[in-house]
Amino acid sequence: MGKRKGNPLGAVLRTLGTLLLLLLVAACLPLTVPRLFGYQIYSVISGSMEPALPIGSLVYIQGGEPAEVKEGDVIAFYGAGEGGAVVTHRVLENRALMGEFVTKGDANPQEDLTPVPYARYIGTAAHSIPGAGVLAEFLTGPKGKAAAGGVIAAAVALQLLASAAERTGRRE
Repeated sequence: MGKRKGNPLGAVLRTLGTLLLLLLVAACLPLTVPRLFGYQIYSVISGSMEPALPIGSLVYIQGGEPAEVKEGDVIAFYGAGEGGAVVTHRVLENRALMGEFVTKGDANPQEDLTPVPYARYIGTAAHSIPGAGVLAEFLTGPKGKAAAGGVIAAAVALQLLASAAERTGRRE
């Protein structure tokens, strides 16, 4: 008996479906895997830390003891006020005896008006990926979730079409 050749259309469709899923997984990896190692992930939405952390960067924050933070470290903390937005600034001074940091955004002309109490400290910036925050914001929003669902549906449809094409090829 001779060897059967696969349907080339089926192979192309199956490959496209697989590539779509792999692209989606690759886009989601920077948002999921670091969390398994204890990192918190934030998107940079202001230019206060440029050029070190440009707008749209994804910043990986690792928790730790506030007293161990050194001058020059970039930390994340909850801002003052009701909103409590997450702020990422550089430490100018760690006042361990007072339990507070003096911080400043690299692009800001002066240090922050009020010291940051240890109670608002989240962690120290360990890594960042410029531009990846834009993708993260999209993927975690309603439109991004709908797009991810659409990519999964398209990949499944391509796999089903590939199976149908391969069955048709076997009948001939």
